[in-house]
Amino acid sequence: MELKAFIEITRPHNCVLAGIVGLLGSIVAVGHFPDTLTASLVFLVVTLGCAGGNTVNDYFDYEIDKINRPDRPLPRGAMGRKVALYYSLSLFAVGLLLAYLINLQAFILAVVAYAAMFLYAWKLKPLPLVGNLVVAGLTGATPLYGALAVEHIGLAGYLALCAFLVNVAREIIKDIEDVEGDIAKGARTLPIVWGKKKAAYVGALFAVVTVIASFLPVKAGVGLGYYAMVPVDALILYAAFLILRSQDRETAHRAQKTLKVSIFLAVMAFLIAALV
Repeated sequence: MELKAFIEITRPHNCVLAGIVGLLGSIVAVGHFPDTLTASLVFLVVTLGCAGGNTVNDYFDYEIDKINRPDRPLPRGAMGRKVALYYSLSLFAVGLLLAYLINLQAFILAVVAYAAMFLYAWKLKPLPLVGNLVVAGLTGATPLYGALAVEHIGLAGYLALCAFLVNVAREIIKDIEDVEGDIAKGARTLPIVWGKKKAAYVGALFAVVTVIASFLPVKAGVGLGYYAMVPVDALILYAAFLILRSQDRETAHRAQKTLKVSIFLAVMAFLIAALV
């Protein structure tokens, strides 16, 4: 057993980024940095949840990873499967304990999110569209969690909605990119069940709906700082154009990477709007 495997299996960079987005959700909600204790708890609850989710995902993906990702900790023998399962449950348990220290709303959302992560890895991932919706829902819940922790939704509610919609688009486009490998694994993703062209239309539709939803804060009277969202909307529409034009692997990769960048920029745009 390798001690470094306990860090590696969690995909720490992704977990830290998720924790930062949760913290930014708090800032966007109230327009200033929350108290140090709340900020620390939000960051830790989101980070630990992400770590537990990634670990349990590797537990259930063991057979697939033996073929596709033999370098991961479980297939290469750096950590036992049972150890990984107990480790993930321990991460979830510590995260829930910390969530309980914030407030009841934050605790309930943490319970729901952690359960969704486990169910996704266990049963929901192969289901057409369902798995996409769960991943997108968890992404949208991240800034919302930060908002619930400070007991004020504010702009974070709109950010959560846009994050959910654009991530549905990205997850579908990622499935288009990975369709050959998913067929080999026996997965039933949307592009496999409906075909790549129809899946591209669905992904593009969610991208367009994201842009429409991004105008809701304007109607609510957000400040001039929110105009930083305009180039983000342009990027999202560009990704939709790319995937509608072609569904080959290279184009799908470009489109989903464009949406990934747009997600980060959208968080920054909402942050500017909240602070300016």
